[in-house]
Amino acid sequence: MRVVVIVFLLLILLSLGSALLFLFRDRGTGGTRTVKALAVRVGLSIALFVLLMAGYTSGLITQRL
Repeated sequence: MRVVVIVFLLLILLSLGSALLFLFRDRGTGGTRTVKALAVRVGLSIALFVLLMAGYTSGLITQRL
């Protein structure tokens, strides 16, 4: 379970970094790549939260990862 959480956190950071890169590259040209990258980050964060709650409820996660 610990590895899955770490992978999710790395994917969230990667998505956040790509959004920052798209923000600097597009420079207000009306591109929606930044918004899409941030939407992916939000989706990954929600999925991680749901996964952690399901793991805690099912007993896979006790007190510590």
